[in-house]
Amino acid sequence: MIGLTVEGTPLRDASEVADYARRCFRPAAADQVGVELEFLVFDSTEAAGHVPLARVERALPALPGGSRVTFEPGGQLELSGPAGPLPDTVAGLAADVAAVRDALRAAGLALAGVGLDPVRPARRQLRLPRYEAMAEFLGEPYGPLMMCSTASIQINLDLGERPAIRWERAHALGPVLMAAFANSPLSGGRPCGWMSGRQAVWDRLDRTRTAPVPASGDPAADWAEYLLDARLMLVREGEERYRPVRDGSTFRDWLEGGGERRPTAEDLAYHATTVFPPVRPRGWLEIRYLDAQHPATWPVCVAVTHALVTDDRAAAAALAAVEPYQGLWAVAARCGLADPRLRAAAEACFRAALEALPRLGAGPGLVGEVAAFADRHVTTGRSPAADLMDLVSGQRVPAWLNDEGPK
Repeated sequence: MIGLTVEGTPLRDASEVADYARRCFRPAAADQVGVELEFLVFDSTEAAGHVPLARVERALPALPGGSRVTFEPGGQLELSGPAGPLPDTVAGLAADVAAVRDALRAAGLALAGVGLDPVRPARRQLRLPRYEAMAEFLGEPYGPLMMCSTASIQINLDLGERPAIRWERAHALGPVLMAAFANSPLSGGRPCGWMSGRQAVWDRLDRTRTAPVPASGDPAADWAEYLLDARLMLVREGEERYRPVRDGSTFRDWLEGGGERRPTAEDLAYHATTVFPPVRPRGWLEIRYLDAQHPATWPVCVAVTHALVTDDRAAAAALAAVEPYQGLWAVAARCGLADPRLRAAAEACFRAALEALPRLGAGPGLVGEVAAFADRHVTTGRSPAADLMDLVSGQRVPAWLNDEGPK
């Protein structure tokens, strides 16, 4: 997956924003998948306590699959595996997740795959200048929740030879996939009223940067308009200096004469990293609308999403099933697969993915995991969030501390 080159020269006008947006949609002959997994980390004996980053860092082992380890502001652990063909990506990242789980377990810690912290209040551990400015811009209470208490699985897909087609598919499938993998129903130790409480938090942030990119049929033009109309979050004033922008001005305002200097191409590229729509183009597709998944089941999410976006036959079947429900983002977040429309569409999508996965090189093990997930969650209309709700109501061991696979 290729990056985008930026320059430090001032932008003349909006046509250069359009040029940048077009570069974000360059066709790619390769067909790789990359995955970024976020996890919450808990003390195995004291779920309500925050775990210092230093304790997690001391416990981390060498990673056999080559994943990069980073931390989010609240201490969420992120593993970013190298991009490659589906089987290689899953195998390498799975080896790293297993190594991290074993090492953390030995240190009395649990790696929790859940989209919103079920019990602990938001508390920031990283005080980097970018995060300071971001926190000031976003404000209370949803800014700290997003930054410190949420976790997701981000799936990065090459754009293929027809970028507009994959862009359309990734959006159309969003509500159904969000519902199928909804996994964040708790906050403060109680049900929060949403199957994807993580998505509910994102929906309450600045909508100029978190709403889906509007669709006119020209993705590059739509992305350019989105970037122009998104509010400025912060301006980088040096290597380690960031200034939050609190006056509501947009990038378009800055380009048309606001501010002490004209924005540069580098400012535009940085601005693009501060907007967070459900699908973001960066020379590849970032699919960002999925809750974090259990350490044992995240490959299902990757395999299904990859199959439905990249395999033409699977996509055709899936799109026919989801077409009536493309706008049901809020319903998907609140109800998950309990909504009968989304459940029926998800069943069709999983059937299409199961048929496609062998064509994409998936082995019997991964195909079997997808089939087992479909039987457990899709056919029954029970998103993973429903299992978390049951465990809490039954006062059993908290599911986010259950370091084993599904029972």
